[in-house]
Amino acid sequence: MINMSLESKITNDLKEAMKAKDAAALRSIRAIKAAILLFKTDGSGDELNEDKEIKMLQKLVKQRQDSLDIFEKQGREDLAVTEREEIAIIQKYLPAQLSYEELKSTIQAIIVESGATSIKDMGKVIGIANQKLAGKAEGKAIASAVKELLG
Repeated sequence: MINMSLESKITNDLKEAMKAKDAAALRSIRAIKAAILLFKTDGSGDELNEDKEIKMLQKLVKQRQDSLDIFEKQGREDLAVTEREEIAIIQKYLPAQLSYEELKSTIQAIIVESGATSIKDMGKVIGIANQKLAGKAEGKAIASAVKELLG
């Protein structure tokens, strides 16, 4: 199977969501489409590769997560539902997330590989982990696993 670009996948899924009259999917997919368009017209001339797609999708999820936290604190369940729906849909386009156990074992291997011995090496380990685990784990989870294993 050929790895379909995010953009063509989004275009196909947008058509499907329109046919199904799925409002949550339409909102979410349009947000991704808008982010792709913004990236392509930002003047940087950068190519939209898989790494950049993952970063863009993670940013969209994070924005919605931040809004969700605010809405939950304010007791606005009506608005929180929308954010949860969009997070779930956008996450479908991200690589599968590692479990905390998988994350810890990967980071343990990075610690051994890099020769890290103490919490002073945390920055180095996090840097390597962020590159190796791009899109497969959140930065917060990586940092807490590194802290736990080096601490």
